[in-house]
Amino acid sequence: MSDMEKTHDVSPEDPEKMADLSQNTTYGQGKIKETRYKHADPNDGDEALKAFAGHEGETIVLTPEAERKLLRKIDLNLMPMLCVVYGLNYLDKTTLSYASIMGLQTDIGLKGDNYQWLGSMFYIGYIFWEYPTNRLLQRLPLAKWSAFNIIMWGLTLCCLAAVKNFAGAVAVRFLLGVFEAAVTPGFALFTSQWYTRNEQGTRTGIWFSFNGFAQIFGGLLAYGISVGVKKHGAAIEPWKIVFLTIGLLTATIGCIFLYFMPDNQLNAKFLNPIERLMAVERIRQNQQGVGNKHFKMYQLTEALLDPMTWAFTFFALVADIPNGGISNFFSQLIVSFGYTADQSLLYGTPGGAVEVVALIVCGFLGDRYGNRVLIGMSGMILSMIGMLLIVCLPLSNNSGRLAGYYLTQASPTGFVALLSLISSNVAGYTKKTTVGALYLIAYCAGNIIGPQTFRPQDKPRYTPAEITILVCWGICVLDLGFIALYYRRMNKRNERIRQEPGYTKLDRQEFLDLTDRENPEFVYTL
Repeated sequence: MSDMEKTHDVSPEDPEKMADLSQNTTYGQGKIKETRYKHADPNDGDEALKAFAGHEGETIVLTPEAERKLLRKIDLNLMPMLCVVYGLNYLDKTTLSYASIMGLQTDIGLKGDNYQWLGSMFYIGYIFWEYPTNRLLQRLPLAKWSAFNIIMWGLTLCCLAAVKNFAGAVAVRFLLGVFEAAVTPGFALFTSQWYTRNEQGTRTGIWFSFNGFAQIFGGLLAYGISVGVKKHGAAIEPWKIVFLTIGLLTATIGCIFLYFMPDNQLNAKFLNPIERLMAVERIRQNQQGVGNKHFKMYQLTEALLDPMTWAFTFFALVADIPNGGISNFFSQLIVSFGYTADQSLLYGTPGGAVEVVALIVCGFLGDRYGNRVLIGMSGMILSMIGMLLIVCLPLSNNSGRLAGYYLTQASPTGFVALLSLISSNVAGYTKKTTVGALYLIAYCAGNIIGPQTFRPQDKPRYTPAEITILVCWGICVLDLGFIALYYRRMNKRNERIRQEPGYTKLDRQEFLDLTDRENPEFVYTL
């Protein structure tokens, strides 16, 4: 056997033994007295158990060479789709910023704080639909529900080219938020079901980094359209061309995603039957499996009582107040440095390159040294330095303030580190989707607040907004430190439980859809 060795028995466990363990297992000599596995149900385990049906007595442990070959195959088939779609996810949100300096505000009659509310309305739709779409991600085929939303958000973006007034733009922006609400939690689920804990930080950093590539591509596209229309004219306004181009591209990519992207290992077209078993086996160490379609109230309760849920949620809220402001106002911010509208489209693109490098490097180093959270802090500290340059340098120092803006684009490293930890450190499918929903609801709330900090009366410096951003990032760094310390303590607790006399591990415990807190075998990634 070149690809597999006989070390793991995958035959079904004895239900009577399971029931006995789930009711009677206790640990310690009076120190730790708590029932474990009380929710372990052999008939309600992970979807991964279906992969083993008909393979009783076989072995599914990969040799290092076979695993490397399989991982390359998974990467080549999954990562391009995740990267391109996530880049479009960012590009679709920022088209409003490009359009704002290409005539949109005048053409549809925006006044006062109308533009700020258009920026926020996307996230109001997002927050409205975030938890329902997370439940649908659990209940429905993951790839198919994701693809439906990708196609619909592309078509919805096209509709922005047809709006005539503020009311129409508000309605379309709301729907755009509804359809894009499935993307980030869905991609976190893809990452957790296909990759091991030690691979998830790097992979999350890579697909999230395509936000930066999208910023580069979007800036160049908007600049080309703006300059081209001025030179040669066009039948419609340049901002409408931007919405139609990016919207139709997104809908097309969504159709490709629908055809090629598997829901999980069990229906992956690019794997043969043996490779599907191997792909499930390689994620055994995650203690999470590939998904469970049943809602479990105890996991919802645990999610709401877990302090890490609220540490994550607090971070997302505070970190995305700056994001909401900068993503909607970066073009206007660059104009405030003394550049023209067309120059702002072009000069915004290097910021995307900074984001790409920061996310990929921090993701790789976080996995390599086993400390995603602390390494994620580095990008946020770099962003704080950049914002200090914007705040402290005089208006006359255009290049210095522009360099400061570029440094602020390293800020997503902390957000992405925690997003990858939702994949790695939150087990139990109902709990994972709940924590993911709360994290992204807070992300939306921050993005709703963010544009409101850029008030028209604060032009050209926007000093109150810039100071708000600086304070928010400082608070986020402290929160990341707390999260790292808490997980370190939880790992010591689980190790102590495993060493207690009488400790018993269930057969195929990894695929019983247990939560991270009820499974002593769980090791939290830092």
